[in-house]
Amino acid sequence: MFLYTMDAVFILLVILGLYLATKISVADMRRRIIPDAYLFPLMIIGAIITTFFPWPHDIGTGVIGMTFGYIMAAIIGLIFDRIITRRDPHADTPIGMGDIKLIAVGGLWCGPVGLAISLVLACIFGAAWAYRKKQKFIPFAPFFIIGGILSLIISWFLL
Repeated sequence: MFLYTMDAVFILLVILGLYLATKISVADMRRRIIPDAYLFPLMIIGAIITTFFPWPHDIGTGVIGMTFGYIMAAIIGLIFDRIITRRDPHADTPIGMGDIKLIAVGGLWCGPVGLAISLVLACIFGAAWAYRKKQKFIPFAPFFIIGGILSLIISWFLL
């Protein structure tokens, strides 16, 4: 009986995580902002799942992926910010803090290897979308979330 309850809790948490990821994608597509009200519950759900349930990696690996993702995205964002604002001081930065925090949460859910896979997939999908729509700036969250889901599927079934 306890096993079935834990399976139901696991499925409920994954569905809630997918719901929050969908809300993040929609918010980024519509308003170009990633609300913390969706990010932090997604982070807590990821910590609960990687700690208490069978997942491709454990919480320690998830925290390493989270730390790596945050530091890497912050450094890249800072570099892009310096390059773009040197040319145009009033330009928007291409990587916002919401994107940086989302990449950190993706590192918790996917681990370092999964984070690398999801970032590569997100960049490919985002570049294809930008080329097709002829856009200079794109919302990154939907592509990163799709890449993260595909990365988890790859990690779960193939690795």
